[in-house]
Amino acid sequence: MKNFFIISIILLFAASVAKAQKLAFGENGIFKIVQFTDTHYVYGNPKSDTTILNINRILDAEKPDMVVFTGDVVTGTSVREGWDTITNVVIDRKIPFAVTLGNHDHEGGVTREEISLFVTAYPYNLNTPQVQGVSGVMNDVIPIYGSKNKLAVEALIYCFDSGSYSTIEGVDGYGWITDSQIEWYKKQSLNYTVNNNMHPLPAVAFFHIPLPEYQTAFNDGKNKRFGGRFEDECPPDLNSGMFLSMREMRDVMGTFVGHDHKNDYIVDYYGIALAYGRFSGWKTTYTPEINGARVIVLKENERVFDTWIRLLDGRVKDKTSFPSDFAKETPDK
Repeated sequence: MKNFFIISIILLFAASVAKAQKLAFGENGIFKIVQFTDTHYVYGNPKSDTTILNINRILDAEKPDMVVFTGDVVTGTSVREGWDTITNVVIDRKIPFAVTLGNHDHEGGVTREEISLFVTAYPYNLNTPQVQGVSGVMNDVIPIYGSKNKLAVEALIYCFDSGSYSTIEGVDGYGWITDSQIEWYKKQSLNYTVNNNMHPLPAVAFFHIPLPEYQTAFNDGKNKRFGGRFEDECPPDLNSGMFLSMREMRDVMGTFVGHDHKNDYIVDYYGIALAYGRFSGWKTTYTPEINGARVIVLKENERVFDTWIRLLDGRVKDKTSFPSDFAKETPDK
């Protein structure tokens, strides 16, 4: 019993140390993020074995500074066992990670609030369970500090709970980022801007359900895009104004979502990159021909990022730099 108590104390201390870990740009001035989305992991189902293989291979190939899971992570009824399994792949490598929930995560008999409590208790997780007065769970702004000045915040990572399904009677479709989340975001953004001599910090945002602007942007032939659209986007039926708020605050360079498994494009819309991840699950749901992940590389002191898709078989596709590769061509005079 005494040994068990000592071991428990050691594990709690290790978890608290991991939680206290600050993200920072490397000595080379870069910070690499891997986004896994729509893993639809089902504990005990052999159809999910390829999902774990995919995550392992991509982490070994990319060696990121951080991982973000953007929703529909664990499905099925063995919810806690599923989360334990899929997060252990990251935790074993001591990689900090964040989670945004999708529309299916809570359908296995565990509420979103309950999921947020055990996810945020994992070592190396960077989320907080809930912000008082803000709808949803694990809404976060995560700072990235400088490579030399560990007290200076140089970039931001936003995580938003985009909900599940419409909560308004007579309105069908999927959920959205709400007014309370938008107001919270604007306050966070303004605070960081003020503390940075009124210069908005470079930021990226992660959530599950795409904004309505994704469809609008891709349909406009004047906007440059890379990657594929192989199914219709499924944003909420109503527009809550999140994109406009990001445009007004001028910090978010790009948003990264999942939800639509066969889409992996990135498109420029009014100076903000609207990007899908790459479907990271396997045959427990509908799939593209191969799974993978999106990689995002931030650069210290620059409002730019590089991004590409890494596939299970090791191939890299659609490698781009934002905003340089998305500049509209100037017509000859």
